[in-house]
Amino acid sequence: MERSRLPLLLCLSVALCCRPSAAHLSVRPVSSQFFSGTPVSLSCWDNGAPSGQTLRRNTSLDVRTPCDHWGQTHVSFCVFSFTVPLDSGVYWCESRDEVAGDVINITVTDAPVILQSPALPVTEGQNVTLTCKTKAPPSDLPATFYKDGSLVGTEPTRHMTIQRVSKSNEGTYRCDISGMGESPSSWIRVTGYSPGEPTARPPPPDSTHMQLLFRLICHLVVFCPYCISTALLVLLYQHRARGGNRSVSMATDSTNQAEKGLAAEYDVGTVGVS
Repeated sequence: MERSRLPLLLCLSVALCCRPSAAHLSVRPVSSQFFSGTPVSLSCWDNGAPSGQTLRRNTSLDVRTPCDHWGQTHVSFCVFSFTVPLDSGVYWCESRDEVAGDVINITVTDAPVILQSPALPVTEGQNVTLTCKTKAPPSDLPATFYKDGSLVGTEPTRHMTIQRVSKSNEGTYRCDISGMGESPSSWIRVTGYSPGEPTARPPPPDSTHMQLLFRLICHLVVFCPYCISTALLVLLYQHRARGGNRSVSMATDSTNQAEKGLAAEYDVGTVGVS
């Protein structure tokens, strides 16, 4: 009975420890809009370490194509050394032909103005900064920001910060610099959060240390139940062995006593005959 439970326990430990989880798509530089020619890198992360999942995209030219068809793969990163407008599209991480995490829209443009905004969904309570950036050298011209086609405000520094975003801040944003041009539009998505969860996602830590730590935890979770089960089986075996020895000893004592009784009766009978 105990031996039959051991494989089930090991399988359950492996499933709980090493089951796949949703990946998070990381974009560097952090933005959803880029000027043509800007180097961009993307990668799939899971709990701070490379997830090993496939990065795919849909554009006007290709559908569900992996990184090696349109970028350069470097360890866990997919790198554009030189972006062009045809790279505009939807990007995501995929595992077993299923979307495994965030889905983002990336826009590459030849326009003179872009809006730097979060490519990934932002969490309620965060402060979000939008930047109206020009391809030409900076000037003193202010930037005007719009949400869903309505004027939000004009900022002389070209930066607009939304304090403690909420669902009401979700929408399509763009910016305009008079005399220079207007940026493409970007959708900003706002998600809720549960109490106790961090409101901001930290940057990925060193992948080597995280992988070593993850493997150590997996080994501990898998082999600790095995060691405990083995120790219990050994104790059970020793207990049964001691019980068997005790039975043999009792049987031997009973036999010795019976032999002594027979010997005594024989001696008495012999004395009576004489």
